[in-house]
Amino acid sequence: MTAPRTLRTPAPAPTAAQHPRRARHRPQVIAVIGAGIAGLACARTLVQAGHQVKVFEQGADVGGRMAVHSTSHGSFDSGAQYFTVRDARFEQVLALDPKLCRPWSATTIRVLDSAGRVATAVPPPRESHWVATPHMQSLPAAWAKPLVDAGRVLTQCRVTALERDRLDPTRWQLQTENSLDSTEQTVHAGFDTVLLALPAPLARALLEPTGLADLHCQTLSEIDIAPCWTLHLTFAQAQQPGLTTLGPHWNAARSTHHRIAWLARESSKPGRATTERWTVQASPAWSQEHRNDDGPRIQAKLQKAFAEITGIHATPSHVSSRFWPHAQTVSTLGHPFLWNDKTHLGVCGDWCLGARVEDAFVSGLELALKVA
Repeated sequence: MTAPRTLRTPAPAPTAAQHPRRARHRPQVIAVIGAGIAGLACARTLVQAGHQVKVFEQGADVGGRMAVHSTSHGSFDSGAQYFTVRDARFEQVLALDPKLCRPWSATTIRVLDSAGRVATAVPPPRESHWVATPHMQSLPAAWAKPLVDAGRVLTQCRVTALERDRLDPTRWQLQTENSLDSTEQTVHAGFDTVLLALPAPLARALLEPTGLADLHCQTLSEIDIAPCWTLHLTFAQAQQPGLTTLGPHWNAARSTHHRIAWLARESSKPGRATTERWTVQASPAWSQEHRNDDGPRIQAKLQKAFAEITGIHATPSHVSSRFWPHAQTVSTLGHPFLWNDKTHLGVCGDWCLGARVEDAFVSGLELALKVA
C-alpha cells in the first residue's frame, strides 16, 4: 500500500489581484449565491483581490454537501465522505492549516458484489483519501470564518429571484427570504456581478427568468445530477467490554447492491468519536426511484440492505436519514465555469468538472480568477 501523501507547505500562491495573466480591475460589489466549497473558494479569492463580496446561503451552516449530522454518540459525514488532493492549488490552500485534515485508512476501499462479498474487480487507484477533523464540515467552516467574521456571509437566506436593480439597471438585485420563515423577505441591491455556486438545476431556476442568460440555461439543462438517500446508523452496544466493532473488518466499501452504493464506518475516521457508527449512501437509481418515500420507509429498506452486506443484524441505537436531491454528477459541463461578460453573471460548482470536493474548489477558484 502506498504511504499517505503528506501535504507540503509551498510558497504562497498568488492572489487573484497578483495573477500575472490579468491586470487588476476596479473593485466590484459581488454576490456569491451558495456557501459550499465552490462558493467559498470563489468568495475568498475575490475578497483577496479587493472586491466587496456578500455570500448568500440558504442553509443554517456553510459547507453544502460537506454537511455534518451530529448526535450524542458522535458525528456523521452526511454528504462528502473524503477528498483527494491532485491540484497543486488545492494542496497549497490545505497546507495553510495542516492540522485541519488527515489521511484516512479508506485508501484500501473494498469493492463488494451485491451479496456483500469482496469482488475480484480491479481495486481503485491507490491514492490518499483525506478527511477534515473532527468532521468534514470543519473544512468549509474554517474557510468561511474570515468571511463570517467580516459580516460577509448571510445564512438561512434563500435567494428567490435575480433581477435588474430597480434604481440602477446596470446592476443586479436579489430577492431573498428567510429559510425558516418565508414571510421574512429582503431585497439586496447594488451588485455589479452575481455568481451562482449552486447545483445546475438550482442555478438554472434563478437564471431562466432573467431572460439574459439563454445560453447558460440551455447549457445547464444538459447537466445530469443524481439524487442520494443517506442513512446514519449508531451501534452503541459495540462499546461493551471485549467488543470494539461490529461486522466486517473493512472501513469503507463500494457496493453493487441495487439499494446501496457506499458504506463507511464513521468511527474509523481520524479525529472521530469511537462509538460504532456507519454512513450508508443509496445508489443513484434507487434514490431516484424512492425520492418521494418518507424517512421511516427509506430507513427500513436501507437497514435491511445494510445487514445483508455487512452481516450486522443488531438493532441500532440511533437511526436517521437525509435526502440529497442533487448529490452526484452524472454528466459534467467539461469546463470549470460559465461566465457571461455582458451580463456579469457566472456559474460554478463541482458538476462543472466532476463530482469531487476538489472539483468544486477548482471551479470556484477559476471563476473568481476570471472575474477578478
